[in-house]
Amino acid sequence: MTTPIFSSPLSNQTLAARDLRHVWHPCTQMHDHETIPMIPIVRGSGPWLHDADGRRYLDGISSWWTNLFGHAHPVISAALKQQADTLEHVIFAGFTHEPAIRLAEELVAITPPGLERVFYADVGSAAVEVALKMSFHYWLNTGRGEKTRFIALANSYHGETLGALSVSDVALYRKTYGPLLLNPLTAPSPDAYLGEPGETPEATAQRALEGMRALLEEHAATTCAVIIEPLVQCAGSMRMYHPSYLSGLRELCDRYEVHLIADEIAVGFGRTGTLFACEQGGIRPDFMCLSKGLTGGYLPLAAVLTSETVYQAFYAEYKSGRAFLHSHSYTGNPLACSVALATLGLFRDQPVLARNRELAARLARRLAPLRDHPHVADVRQHGMIAAVELVADARSRTPFPATDRRGLRVFQYGLQHEALLRPLGDVVYFMPPYVVSDDELDHLVDVAIRGIDVACA
Repeated sequence: MTTPIFSSPLSNQTLAARDLRHVWHPCTQMHDHETIPMIPIVRGSGPWLHDADGRRYLDGISSWWTNLFGHAHPVISAALKQQADTLEHVIFAGFTHEPAIRLAEELVAITPPGLERVFYADVGSAAVEVALKMSFHYWLNTGRGEKTRFIALANSYHGETLGALSVSDVALYRKTYGPLLLNPLTAPSPDAYLGEPGETPEATAQRALEGMRALLEEHAATTCAVIIEPLVQCAGSMRMYHPSYLSGLRELCDRYEVHLIADEIAVGFGRTGTLFACEQGGIRPDFMCLSKGLTGGYLPLAAVLTSETVYQAFYAEYKSGRAFLHSHSYTGNPLACSVALATLGLFRDQPVLARNRELAARLARRLAPLRDHPHVADVRQHGMIAAVELVADARSRTPFPATDRRGLRVFQYGLQHEALLRPLGDVVYFMPPYVVSDDELDHLVDVAIRGIDVACA
């Protein structure tokens, strides 16, 4: 008799062995798992993840920045179960359903005024693709087809589909996939870490705006849009900048007649201290891309919000050929829309942002001693996102050799002490679920500090 393929007992070892026979993981050199154990997670509860051997890990990175209110949240889970018993999916061309309608209504109500139309997609990268295509197509429909280029910031990251990757400034990706990509213009990043000695973050942002102004002065006639990650360049080592850059950039985009695309995929829904990061600059982008926290970390869903002006540029009789050309099979999925509605309901029914401000203040206090660490060049924070930059020498900001993989040492130390900390290179960052308690947040920081000492020894 043939042994059933899933007859093995559930343990870390057996699940990891089965995984490595067939599964290819993202953002991973699979060879590492010859020496670094794969960790099979069998359940989640609040901010904790539990593996097959009974160990637990405080999810300090919200499972790739998606989980807002903890794992297996009863309210969100109940919404998912109810929707699954009613309607799991339906084609979204020529058909609609109430969860998608309600979600669009609520997104329009909570985003900056003037964003009136909602286009659904599946994941963050797809939302960026939609925004890029929609901007280009808008200019084409309005008789300005010469606008074909985009401007992105140095050190930016917007996803890994080809269009999104094209407006990302990640050297490894561009070196590998360069022949497949568009060629955007790259503007200076307002990253405060790059400030001159004695320069304030606001002054650094203003200096970067001058670089953007020069680019627009020369290339606005052929530029569709500028795309940015408001306040935090997350995948770019959690580099942060002053909100004044947003208001200055909005003015420049208006002056030179180019769109502004705000990629709020990682920073939206309360991560930076306000519901959306754009609020801190007092701006309304022409396109706002949302995903990740939109569903509280439950299901893939993305949305692109734009103005009535953009919508009307596509609104015409069929024979005009002006319709927007983009579709996905799971567009507007009812299950995802329902959990998104439950997630937004938690913001409405609970003092989430007020509690986040308390947690952010506590996180800032606890991280403050690291500013004097001989191997810490910077401690930075926007709301519920904080980052610690590890270097070989803090005074000169000399980095460790990349091959040392100091951040990996922090990650491994964290796993040994009930904490999931997955650094970006040698940048240790914190982006925990909003349901983390004071004691749990302290635990996360304590483990990180000890892990940094061990990794830098």
